[in-house]
Amino acid sequence: MKKIILGISGSIAAYKSAQLARLFVKSGAELRVLMTASATTFISPLTLSTLSKNPVLSEVHSEEAWNNHVELGLWADALVIAPATANTLAKLANGLCDNILTAVYLSARCPVFVAPAMDVDMWHHPATQANLERLRTHGVHIIPVAYGELASGLVGDGRMAEPESILDFLRRFFAEGKPLLGKKALVTAGPTHEPLDPVRFIGNHSSGKMGIAIAEVLARLGAEVTLVLGPTNLTPANTAIRVIPVISAQDMYDACAAIFPNADITVHAAAVADYRPRTYSTSKIKKKDEDMQIDLAKTVDIAATLGKAKRPNQLVVGFALETNDAEPNALAKLKKKNLDFIVLNSLRDTGAGFGHDTNKIAILRTDGSKTAFELKSKTAVAEDIVAEILRPANPSA
Repeated sequence: MKKIILGISGSIAAYKSAQLARLFVKSGAELRVLMTASATTFISPLTLSTLSKNPVLSEVHSEEAWNNHVELGLWADALVIAPATANTLAKLANGLCDNILTAVYLSARCPVFVAPAMDVDMWHHPATQANLERLRTHGVHIIPVAYGELASGLVGDGRMAEPESILDFLRRFFAEGKPLLGKKALVTAGPTHEPLDPVRFIGNHSSGKMGIAIAEVLARLGAEVTLVLGPTNLTPANTAIRVIPVISAQDMYDACAAIFPNADITVHAAAVADYRPRTYSTSKIKKKDEDMQIDLAKTVDIAATLGKAKRPNQLVVGFALETNDAEPNALAKLKKKNLDFIVLNSLRDTGAGFGHDTNKIAILRTDGSKTAFELKSKTAVAEDIVAEILRPANPSA
């Protein structure tokens, strides 16, 4: 931790920010402090300026100068927002930019940490939890709130973490570093579209959310990630992820075949069409009175084909989306495709599969062991899958 921006929003918990600033400076950090206008009513900018040994900024511009939020966002090694009120969390989650703090957040390329502070009912409100989940998908690190007596007199969750706990959280983050630094990861996501004519195709309902979430987690942990992405309107938030857009199964295979030999980790999360029209009409097929029959040919099995070329130091993960005989089918794929483990989900589970923001999975391994998980957000599921990749038994972790 060398260069830290401490962002303070308007909460009674702002009194703790003075101690946090002191701890940062004492630990050897170069500190800059940003305050929202409402934060200045809870704690004096003069206090924080004295503790940080630098001027405190509360406006994007003033009569004296233009405070360049882009430069600040590029300067920092970490942006820590403590306290982060429900209002500020909502602004961050939705990209609203009406103060120096939110402007720097949108410009920051460094890890971002938020330490929420609010009353218990505000903390548990679905809107707040949805905003936190969105921030997680953007790669923001949420410092857990504490349980205790709140400013309202109620007792419950919502207290901002103590300054010492926040400092420890950052120390652990930077000490652990990025366990996948130097590793190359290939992830496939989304559907494939197999064209029938210029306006029609055979495809499926995959949104790409699961694969994109996995790519985000891998990148956050230091991996150099290439995402081969089928037709979808979604893209990863992390601009460091290299995205190769493709349309058909053959397109996806060609892209993967070029990358796979140098990949340490490969995750086949795409829903690749099993069949394609054998012939393609260059003009739109006209509707006729009689029924129409389409002759289908098998597409390339990307995971199985690449699995045959897999080296001992490569780790390969597959997915199995099933509707019946789920485990036997998944285990057969695990063996056939030469995978290290397979992620099983079933369309029979409510909230799992295509189009949802949630998923319910089980991880099946080559040694016959299995771990089943509850229904979670796809971001949390991605973290479970990457945690499995990082297990010591896995050669590329």
